[in-house]
Amino acid sequence: MPCYNCGMRQVDPDRGESPWKRGVRAGHQVLICPACQAAVNWMSELDRCPACESAHMVRRLGEVECRDCGYVREPADTEAADLVPDGKNGDFIGTDADPDVAGTPTLAEEVELALARVLGRAGRPARIG
Repeated sequence: MPCYNCGMRQVDPDRGESPWKRGVRAGHQVLICPACQAAVNWMSELDRCPACESAHMVRRLGEVECRDCGYVREPADTEAADLVPDGKNGDFIGTDADPDVAGTPTLAEEVELALARVLGRAGRPARIG
């Protein structure tokens, strides 16, 4: 999953705690890279717990849970379920609505292209599965 703000992908972490942060924005789990943590007020853009106002939330198995007080709820914005972060400025867009995003390779496509480069198949990407 890329950073919701700049689109940078997380790489294998060094030993210890990851410098990347997690949060919930518009009912979706997002990651925030270290550069965006320093550059923007990312905490103000995250969903807040209705019980304790904490932004320390995670989404898993269709529920949003506050890591501070344990409050569990379903994502409030049902319309946001069909949206994904665009990876450019953090706005959420429809999955098939934006032509700029349609040309952006998915992670699976990026992996296929990387494998093709490594395996010397310059003309055609390697197929996984």
